[in-house]
Amino acid sequence: MKKGQLFIVSAPSGAGKSSLINALLTRFNADDSMRLSISHTTRAPRPGEVNHVAYHFVSEDEFKTLIARGAFYEYANVFGHYYGTSREIVEQWVSEGKDVLFDIDWQGARQIRKISPDARSIFIIPPSLDELKHRLETRGQDSEDVIDGRMEKAMREISHYSEYDHVIINDDFDKALNELRSIIIAARDETKIQSELVDAMFPDRSI
Repeated sequence: MKKGQLFIVSAPSGAGKSSLINALLTRFNADDSMRLSISHTTRAPRPGEVNHVAYHFVSEDEFKTLIARGAFYEYANVFGHYYGTSREIVEQWVSEGKDVLFDIDWQGARQIRKISPDARSIFIIPPSLDELKHRLETRGQDSEDVIDGRMEKAMREISHYSEYDHVIINDDFDKALNELRSIIIAARDETKIQSELVDAMFPDRSI
């Protein structure tokens, strides 16, 4: 069975990353070939977030115990809260042929690339910083001080865009969604072609 691939998707808060990933899985995953990695986090649930659906919500002590066990594929501290990806779940999905999407920041992306250099990475950016601030304000979830902090962090995050294989400007949502889907399809086709070439060169896979 063909193994699945890893796709890292990063963006500053408010750029539309999670909305794009959710739309991708809702509209283009009828064959169940893609899975979204659900992170563990120590932050409190936001209104409407369900445990084990949005995140696996755990205490800081629980999170640090999991770190000590080597349970995370990657982890990072963001805005004073820990986020991490379960190694066991990711490896299981990949072995089943599922492509795994990571909704993580640039720190986590670096950790994943060290473990899996073949992972494809995609950075989502807003059309402008003014538009990004407008999106954060209209969400109505954070205070002005928190928004200012997110804007400062956004500028630092955007400075890492060159570390990624692809950059998508989320100005038009449907256009950005189609670009994201095209990147995944192209990566699958490339892997399929490579596999077919290897099979043709080495038909006796027992060697």
